[in-house]
Amino acid sequence: MARAGALEIRNLHKTYTVGGVPLKVLENIGLSIRPGEFVTIVGASGCGKSTLLRLIIGLDNEYDGEILLDDRLVHDTGLDRGIVFQEHRLFPWLTVKKNIETGLLNNTRFSPEEKAISVREHIELVGLGEFENAYPHQLSGGMSQRVAIARALVNRPEVLLLDEPFGALDAFTRHFLQDELLRISAEEGITMALVTHDIEEAIYLADRLVVMQPRPGRIKRIVEIDLPRPRPRNSNAFARYKEDLLRDFSAAGHAKTIAGRALEQPA
Repeated sequence: MARAGALEIRNLHKTYTVGGVPLKVLENIGLSIRPGEFVTIVGASGCGKSTLLRLIIGLDNEYDGEILLDDRLVHDTGLDRGIVFQEHRLFPWLTVKKNIETGLLNNTRFSPEEKAISVREHIELVGLGEFENAYPHQLSGGMSQRVAIARALVNRPEVLLLDEPFGALDAFTRHFLQDELLRISAEEGITMALVTHDIEEAIYLADRLVVMQPRPGRIKRIVEIDLPRPRPRNSNAFARYKEDLLRDFSAAGHAKTIAGRALEQPA
């Protein structure tokens, strides 16, 4: 089991230059995520959700403010953070096992024996023990995303970041993988932060839910989801959370698209 990390974001600002003109993308983001907590982040397209994840994972280090993992400043990518994108990005010429092994290429902490053990454990963790020698074209979309999750976890990171990981899947597969993600979260015990356009998904998964608003992207409010698990999606308490959160977007004219599950453009 990995060790859960504490993530701290302080006074974060991010600006892009577009056509020679500065464009503020994130403004004064402050967020603390506790070890082992599952946080979901919602907001309309353009509010900087995916940009925030890119900064946390270390794919972009040009920003003002601080990002700390266990009181260590984050500036570049590292084995202490894993990420899963909407597209699984598997190598088509590699088997499930070999795709997961690519997550360990830069890992010098594990011995060859430890790497083999971690790959085997994470294949089993995502329920693909019978498919370790299969190729991506032989897998369903949901199975491919499970491979991507295993690859992100194989280094035993402290934090797992997920950027719309189920956005391209059908509703049945999406619901199944949401339950799988909760199971994995409980078994691995690591900190998770997931970006989504789907209000229902955000409520179903979250310990706390972060609502962002756009132009520039900033945190509007943070909602504690005080519901026991498993969470019936048709309960009155669940519906009250959903109605309350949809009001944040209906005022800006986004309720219909968000209630319908997805906006087509990535954040």
